[in-house]
Amino acid sequence: MPHRPTRSAAPRIRAALGAAVAALAVLGPWSAPPAAARTVESEQHAFTVTVLTDQLSYPWGLTFLPDGAALITERTGALRLWADGALDPRPIANVPEVWSTGQGGLLDVVAHPAFAETGWIYLSFSHPDGRGAAHTRVVRAVFDRAAHALRDVTVIVDAVPVGRGGRHFGSRLAFGGDGTLYVTTGERGDRPRAQDLTDLAGKLLRLNPDGSVPEDNPFVGRDDARPEIYAYGTRNAQGMDAHPDTGVIWFHEHGPRGGDELNVAEAGANYGWPVITYGMNYNGTPMGEGTHKPGMEQPVYYWDPSIAPSGMTIYDGDAFPDWRGDVFVGALKYRLLARLEMEDGEVIAEERLLKDALGRIRAVEVGPDGALYLLTDAADGRLVRLAPPD
Repeated sequence: MPHRPTRSAAPRIRAALGAAVAALAVLGPWSAPPAAARTVESEQHAFTVTVLTDQLSYPWGLTFLPDGAALITERTGALRLWADGALDPRPIANVPEVWSTGQGGLLDVVAHPAFAETGWIYLSFSHPDGRGAAHTRVVRAVFDRAAHALRDVTVIVDAVPVGRGGRHFGSRLAFGGDGTLYVTTGERGDRPRAQDLTDLAGKLLRLNPDGSVPEDNPFVGRDDARPEIYAYGTRNAQGMDAHPDTGVIWFHEHGPRGGDELNVAEAGANYGWPVITYGMNYNGTPMGEGTHKPGMEQPVYYWDPSIAPSGMTIYDGDAFPDWRGDVFVGALKYRLLARLEMEDGEVIAEERLLKDALGRIRAVEVGPDGALYLLTDAADGRLVRLAPPD
């Protein structure tokens, strides 16, 4: 069972975070042009940091293809190809229209596990309704490499009703070990939607690869719930990955002022937002009913103060053997990469890497070479590789 933090655990967690922050001084700030590299010493591994390109416009999502190429989304609406050590200057054609406002735009991308046979990729984005509102949409498409274009674009989920404003689209995509597709949706800044089972906002959705609903989803057959929902009560989850050993989905979500959470996905679970949280209102006043309530899940781990997490991977490569099973989380607020050391499903330590070295880290993925790849959230966004020193 995952660790359930309690009020008495909070001082221990905060103390551990304080120690981690103090340790950052040994790294110091760093920036570099493309192709420059620097070696960094961490607690368990030294690694080189290489900026592969800085020609991306607010990149958001990254997925690798079987031949080592990668697809990268730009929040402003373009899908880009990284191949043979270079960023193709041409945006991929036939990408759907997106609502690039606030936190919205073209968001995540993931390749089907059998991409070599199907050619399928999945995109999530904020879809405009033409009246100043939008919702999270997911499409499946075939990536035609020869034509540098998408074809057979098919909508597989619309997280309706639509909402106004540019906040909280969620929008991470991941395949679980059972071959189903998981989708996070934000509650669009309208808190009660996360607890409403007739509404797809503020949820973790689970679909078959063709967009149909798995028969064993927890709310199938209920008149008062949408069958796509796997779990609910989430605020704005922007990081998700399947555990390499179990195939179970792990995800993290933004808290308000404090209370970012790392969770394990459980069928039918209620993660509590906005009823319980380890955060508070932005004006410093209490929020909800506290940190615990029967029938609502406790996080595996939480951050207070908030690090504004975005992007996540559970390391399973060979390049850094001492990191296997650790959770890596990008942070927008403190501009760092958090490494959560895991043991028996619990976080036993946190190490904070690259603080202020690269900027806001939006995405984290393990490449086919076992290196870690990061995307930075900026107008001159970067694709960065962390690899063992030569």
